[in-house]
Formats: sequence, structure tokens, C-alpha cells
Amino acid sequence: MNLVYPYTVEPQEGGGLFVQFLDIEEAFTEGATLEEAAFNAAEVLSGILAYRLERGDALPAPSLAPDAPCAAPSAEVQAAILLRQARGERPLSELARALETSWAAAQRLEDPHHWPTLKQLDRAARVLGKRLVLSLE
Repeated sequence: MNLVYPYTVEPQEGGGLFVQFLDIEEAFTEGATLEEAAFNAAEVLSGILAYRLERGDALPAPSLAPDAPCAAPSAEVQAAILLRQARGERPLSELARALETSWAAAQRLEDPHHWPTLKQLDRAARVLGKRLVLSLE
């Protein structure tokens, strides 16, 4: 699953650009240039999605907007989201047992502030019937 969220960019009076995500109302930022606005967009997206994950709030799926610029959350936030989605309704204790680890260790895999290793991610993906695929952009 590709976690890139589209956003709009609007010039502001007096300079600067205002960025608003299409799918996440509370995710907005600004920047002096397009590059700065894109960087800030990725940062605010990571922060909002991490906050929602921590609270257990629903995460909206990214909408399709082929002509809009898009941002992706940080790698650790993406990993946490993807593992949580792959686990679905299964209890975390079931994942911990399948990984032969503690509940706390399994929980850290879904913590957006934790950096799991590739080995941990690959094992968790296999246990959940998935395959870990990496991409550099």
C-alpha cells in the first residue's frame, strides 16, 4: 500500500504558500517556497498521523488526486500504520505469540516513534501473511 496523501498549495497575500491536505482537515502548514512547503507538508503529515495512531483514531485512506502534489509520512510512521492495518482485528497478543516475543515488543512495532529493524518488520510482515517491500524515491 502506498501512503502518499495529496494536498493543495495556495499562494498567500504577502508571500508564502499555504498547504492543506485533502484527507486530513487538521493537517496544514506553509512554506516560503514550493520545496519548503513540500518538506513542511511531510513533517506535519507525519505528526498528525502519529498522533492519531497514538490515540487509536481512525486513519483516512489517501484519496486519488493525480494532479495534486503528495506527501508521505516518515518511515517509522508508515511502518506503524502498515503493520496496524495488516494486523486488522487480530489482538496484539496474537502477533506477539506468533513472533515469539513479548506483548510490549510487539506493541513497539506499531509505535510511530519507534524505529523497528528491517528484520523485525520482515518477520512481522511474514507472520501477518504479507511481504515486506522497500522503495526509495
